[in-house]
Amino acid sequence: MIARRTLGAALAGVTALAALPFVSTPTLAADDWRTAVPVFRVGILGGENEADRLKNYACFKDLLEARLEVPVELYPASDYTGVMQGLISKNLEYAGLGSSAYAGISIQDPEAVEPLVTTEQVDGSLGYYSVMYVKSDSPYQSLEDLKGKTLAFADPNSTSGYLVPSYELKAQGYDPKEFFSKTGFGGGHEQAVVAVLNDQYDAGVTWTSGVGEESEGYSRGNLRKMVDKGALNMDDIRVIWRSNLITNGPRVIRKDVPQALKDTMRGILVNLPIENPDCAQAIAGGEMNGFQPISHDFYRPIIEMRRELLAARRG
Repeated sequence: MIARRTLGAALAGVTALAALPFVSTPTLAADDWRTAVPVFRVGILGGENEADRLKNYACFKDLLEARLEVPVELYPASDYTGVMQGLISKNLEYAGLGSSAYAGISIQDPEAVEPLVTTEQVDGSLGYYSVMYVKSDSPYQSLEDLKGKTLAFADPNSTSGYLVPSYELKAQGYDPKEFFSKTGFGGGHEQAVVAVLNDQYDAGVTWTSGVGEESEGYSRGNLRKMVDKGALNMDDIRVIWRSNLITNGPRVIRKDVPQALKDTMRGILVNLPIENPDCAQAIAGGEMNGFQPISHDFYRPIIEMRRELLAARRG
């Protein structure tokens, strides 16, 4: 289980990086990395409808084209696997990932990608939570009340929408395979919430910062995004379980692209919340303090958790 102290240990290794207040964007010559990367392709994870994802990333696309001076193409995948395979197959250069998706890529191909930054929450933490919710007018007041009921996961490669709740619930004595009468995947975080609201499942799991106003869907996360666009009223759901703190997912770049491009992208991301806070919040899914440089070591607990679940399936 990822306890708070485990995340704290991971954070200790990146304190020096996270303390950087500002990273300048290098100025590059016209005949440098652009020869190797003439088009910069950005993958966007599934989890909400395609139109909303493209709208949220439009400002980022415009900014990247101005800074990188190459065409930028957006690829909103229907699920997490699409982005993961796009990076591994070198059909994408960059994407924002959840911790579990990054762990999955690292296990499958350790040389595929490297993390650039992660999101710092409004409370200064570099983590978030998985929460289990039910309809507010349902009789379910606690996790125990859901024995023999149905649960909607978000996506098999989602950290908060599958990996962590599966792992932690089992560790707490609520093995999803035995405790619930049925589990399934909603096709994404937003879709799973809609499935619960439409009585297709009794409960679901999703991600949230866990800080800020509950009535607004907290400061950041799937609930916040749904509230902001009028797809959810927080009075319609009740949160009945919360995970331990989870490492915020990384913004990654392909490991084989030129170092100058990596440095430039890291600088753009760290500076983005200062130069264009609205755009930073649009791609981050809500309010945040900024993007902090991060390394592979930050995600070792999640990678080991995913390895354990893979081994258990095979066993």
